[in-house]
Amino acid sequence: MTPVPPPLSAIILDPIVRLALSEDLGRAGDLTTDATIAPDTQLSVVIAARQNGVIAGIDVASHALSLIDSNVKLDVQMGDGSAVKPGDVVARLDGSARSILTAERTMLNFIGRLSAVATMTRSYVEKISHTSATIVCTRKTTPGHRALEKRAVRCGGGTAHRYGLDDAVLIKDNHIAACDGSVALALERAKAYAGHLRMIEIEVDTLEQFEEALRHGPHAVLLDNMSPDTLRRAVAMNEGRVTLEASGGVNLDTVASIAETGVNYISVGALTHSAPNLDVGMDVV
Repeated sequence: MTPVPPPLSAIILDPIVRLALSEDLGRAGDLTTDATIAPDTQLSVVIAARQNGVIAGIDVASHALSLIDSNVKLDVQMGDGSAVKPGDVVARLDGSARSILTAERTMLNFIGRLSAVATMTRSYVEKISHTSATIVCTRKTTPGHRALEKRAVRCGGGTAHRYGLDDAVLIKDNHIAACDGSVALALERAKAYAGHLRMIEIEVDTLEQFEEALRHGPHAVLLDNMSPDTLRRAVAMNEGRVTLEASGGVNLDTVASIAETGVNYISVGALTHSAPNLDVGMDVV
């Protein structure tokens, strides 16, 4: 598995977290807490897992808390990338009751969502641990949360495909169609346009397209919606010349057989678009 990445910088986190907090606080702040809790009340709480999973998003939750009240003490017990079971204490908070209660839902929302991504990723990674393939995520992310979700994938042991359209050239089926259906023309144009440090990958649907792509020297080929038998034939044809990535029809029941074909990477959109929230809660101690 890939190592747990460092926390995202405050420059990346700040606009995302501020938007989430302002969405919750609205124009008047936390009416319930302000109405019921005396200003000097202190509170100790824990954030605990309520189901099995992998934790991610502690950095985001911590940033949310610090924006509400930097004086609340946050003691992380199980950091990002940690496997948890029901009842495990992820973190303890001590400080102003008003601050903690105001930050509670935003903190839990980030941890629950990002832990979901990490948890699903870990499930896929474990399914192919007997192979040399790597699980990667895609651009099918929640708008505005890409950096958070891509990091959560890494917390689960996977890695990232492109972060955005400006990372690399990835020629998809519609690009080929707009190039008169020619793999060769699309690759020739891409190689003429991209700088020498830009990776070029092309998606193919058939072995005929794959053979044509190999003649024109991309850095990587995305083998889309191919059966394991067809993937094995592609791996044999490739002879180690380019990096091979498989996509399409990937789920927990099929991912092992795909990995066993010898492809280098397997992209899974579900990691970021279909992961169910991990149940975490905040309890007074």
